[in-house]
Amino acid sequence: MQAAGLLLTWVLLRPASTQQCHPSSPGSILRFTDTHAEIRVPALHRVPSSLDPLYSLVRHYLDLIQQNPLPTELLRAALNDPSSVQTSQVVQYELGYIICAAVSLLFTVTVPVAGLCFCYCRSQQRCGGRLRAHRRSLGCRRRCLLICLSITSLIILTSAICALVTNQRVKEQMEPGLGAVPDTLRTLRQHIANVPQGVQMVVDQFEVPRQQIISDLAGVSRSVGLSIHAQLKAMTYAALADLKDRAGDLQTSLHHLQILDKTVRVLTAARAELEPVLREQRQRVVALLDDPRCTSCASILGRAQSLELGADYSKVPSVEKVLKTLAGLPRSDFAEMIRQGNGTFNSIPELAVERMAQVIQELREEMTKMSEKVQSIADGFPLPDYTWHVSEALLKAENRSQPFLREVERFEWYRWIMGMALCSIILLITACNVVGMALGTYGLSKREDPSDYECRGEAGAKFLMVGVGLGFLFSWLLILLVFATFLVGGNIQTLVCRNWVNQEIYKFIDTPGNLPPSMNLTHQLNLRRDSNLSTTYRECKSGAGLWEVLQLEKSYNLDEHLKTPKYTANFQKRLGDFTTHLGDVRLLRSEGRQDLETFARSGVDEVDYGRFQEEMKIPVVQTSLPGLARSLEGLQKMQRNGTVAGRLATEAQALWQMQNSTVQTQEALVVKLGESIRFLSQLAPHLQERVKTTLATTAAVEAQLPLQAQQILRQEIGCFTRKELRYFAQYLHWVGHTLREDVASCQPLATALDNGRVILCDRIADPWNAFWFSLGCCTFFLIPNIIFAIRLTKHFRPIRNRLISTGSEETCPFHIPRVTALKL
Repeated sequence: MQAAGLLLTWVLLRPASTQQCHPSSPGSILRFTDTHAEIRVPALHRVPSSLDPLYSLVRHYLDLIQQNPLPTELLRAALNDPSSVQTSQVVQYELGYIICAAVSLLFTVTVPVAGLCFCYCRSQQRCGGRLRAHRRSLGCRRRCLLICLSITSLIILTSAICALVTNQRVKEQMEPGLGAVPDTLRTLRQHIANVPQGVQMVVDQFEVPRQQIISDLAGVSRSVGLSIHAQLKAMTYAALADLKDRAGDLQTSLHHLQILDKTVRVLTAARAELEPVLREQRQRVVALLDDPRCTSCASILGRAQSLELGADYSKVPSVEKVLKTLAGLPRSDFAEMIRQGNGTFNSIPELAVERMAQVIQELREEMTKMSEKVQSIADGFPLPDYTWHVSEALLKAENRSQPFLREVERFEWYRWIMGMALCSIILLITACNVVGMALGTYGLSKREDPSDYECRGEAGAKFLMVGVGLGFLFSWLLILLVFATFLVGGNIQTLVCRNWVNQEIYKFIDTPGNLPPSMNLTHQLNLRRDSNLSTTYRECKSGAGLWEVLQLEKSYNLDEHLKTPKYTANFQKRLGDFTTHLGDVRLLRSEGRQDLETFARSGVDEVDYGRFQEEMKIPVVQTSLPGLARSLEGLQKMQRNGTVAGRLATEAQALWQMQNSTVQTQEALVVKLGESIRFLSQLAPHLQERVKTTLATTAAVEAQLPLQAQQILRQEIGCFTRKELRYFAQYLHWVGHTLREDVASCQPLATALDNGRVILCDRIADPWNAFWFSLGCCTFFLIPNIIFAIRLTKHFRPIRNRLISTGSEETCPFHIPRVTALKL
């Protein structure tokens, strides 16, 4: 009990430790509506393809053709003064393409002329006819020609398939790519035009934290009261329990003291009454046992002579003084006092609701004022007056691009038709080669004599000649289409795409004097004067806002407008200034305190309870009356004299009657006295300390409750304030993030430029260049294909004359008899 009292006092008097706020629940994360999802420029990316190795090969080939960097001087002259452009500069830059043009021109002239010459020779039966003699090496030559023609046909077939696939892919990407240009420009204009509306929608989302805070305000007062009650109830309930124990000690001690005093009085009176009776009884028994007629009575004579009273309670300390001091106690109703203290403490949550009602109402009104402050974000946003330059430039670009895009789409249709037709002709040539080689080889296997006519071999030769004729006929169209698409696609890749990727185009645009005044993008887009296109592109790509890249009359710092204290200062101040008293609990009134103090100095602990215990160890009668009575009854049976026996029985009966009527009653009183002595002797050593601890604890609790309740109140209000400020911070952070990266972001401008590069370079230029590269392979491999087909045709026709070399054995597979000489 002493240790518990000291521990409670230490808990009460030590400084209260600062408690941490409750961790934020998932519900404390606010969810805002996406306000601008319908007006966005989706970012496009390069899609991996199975043709990527072909695209990479073509780009490396173009890098070899055009190794010159971006011609800044030539472009500056062409844009500012086209008449000053020198042909030598163009030739120097386009030297690789000019060489390719010369090769194409040579091919265009040479192949058709060769075809005409071949036709003339055929008409004169000088070429493409039949072999004149059968030689041993003809089989080897024929196999070599078959293999070479098969390889060239396979290369042409593979290239034709790649050309067909890339030709179709260009068509599939061209239409959506061309349509994306006006759509993107229109989306950018809508994005800029909807900035005021988007900003207002962002501001309207303040309703989300506002409703959350109002909801929290509705329960904060009860939450604060319950927290105070929960943190202080252990201390308060312990003090009330201690007080209840001391009140019980007072009443129980008074009860036992009264029992002790009354019992001692009764025992003293009973002893006085028992003393003459016991003395007379002892005289009679001693006289009887001393009678000579009493047989064997001398053995218990000594016990009878010692028959006298034992304990004398008139010698124990008196408790009358203590009882006199405690007379009239308790003067106060401790049970009612404890019930009231407990009720007052348990009413703290309701009291907190009542005391905080006014400040909560003021905070609700402050939330309304805060909505007006947040509205100033939309009212003071500077963009609407400075974005019309960008909108006008985008509208002008959209209108000017429409006719050009329609023309591009029309020419693309013609290119696709021509590409499909020429690829079909190439496939037809390849088919003629395959059929011709198959029929020719089959005809050779069925012919018995090389000079015999065989229709299948002849048909194979004709198929090969059809392929040769188609090659001569359409080669010039193929080379023209290859060169035209090569010139356009190659320059797009080397002049635009390559320099777009390495940012050289932006550097050229940023360099003063490269563009004419009519193409001054910084002025037309109203960009910052200290900025350029490269800087603006990088800032937009990193998520800058439009107001950060446009030229404004005065700088606008969004972060200054989104500082939390600007909107929450009054809200925070009202909560910080709030104070009230919630822990005024009266546990012990003055009369109750006086009762306990009187109890402590009443002298209960000064009574010598050991003297009582020593006296209680002494029996009421020194000799045991039941033992002596039984001894007399035993002697009675041994007597021969009837008179003596009768007298012994009478005396034994008298002893039994004395034991049952008087001695047992006194022994019962001694037992009752022992219970009171045990309680009082156990209480007495700790009485002063317990009462003193109870009084100190009660006083400490009454003094500490208001202080700790105030401290807990400040802690809870501080936690609540920080929680609500986090809502503000979340909203303002979301506002800044949404304005910068969505509603008023210039990132769509950078995304549009990146999308333009992806569409033009990755989705159109790559398959476009792969198309002319594949078609060029087909075209140039037509030359060896024509040669091998013409040479192989002779082997499929019958030999004109069977001339066998002298001295050599005939190697004809038909086993013609050996002939030494043959003259024609």
